[in-house]
Amino acid sequence: MVFKKASDVNKGYILAVTVLTFLLPLAAAVTESCCYRDHPFSFGLIGKWFIFSAVGLRLLAAGIKQIKDPAFTARQIFHIGTPEVLPIVRELGFANLCFGLVGVLSLFFPQWRIVSAFASGMYYGIAGLQHLLKKPEGANERFALVTDILIFMLLLIYFITFMAWPFCC
Repeated sequence: MVFKKASDVNKGYILAVTVLTFLLPLAAAVTESCCYRDHPFSFGLIGKWFIFSAVGLRLLAAGIKQIKDPAFTARQIFHIGTPEVLPIVRELGFANLCFGLVGVLSLFFPQWRIVSAFASGMYYGIAGLQHLLKKPEGANERFALVTDILIFMLLLIYFITFMAWPFCC
């Protein structure tokens, strides 16, 4: 990934997305596996925490940010400075808030994980495709593209794995 210039990078955004998407789910899965003998380290355990964090916490935080400050997403991600788009970005925030809540609640309602993997996976996949078709202009948009596609692929694998499980066993 090549950035145009240092000022093009929002380090807080990159750090938050990296922690919520990769570091927190892995750390939580390792911790749970080490603390509970009956919870072996597995793809299902990683998926549980990935859906909670990369989908739930990330989209919940994005939704709150987009509702409170739609100009951030408009300018930093999409490079749009006109105020006419702010109500649309705020509505995107409502969708992110809802997807995020399903992901967070899936920690307490395991049956929601497959639904979250499907719906959020489609959301991330379509968002990633949109970033790709638009040809990302800045570092933040390129980072969003890469992480959206990675999350889509992991959720697709999770969905296929756990949708096929009841039929193969």
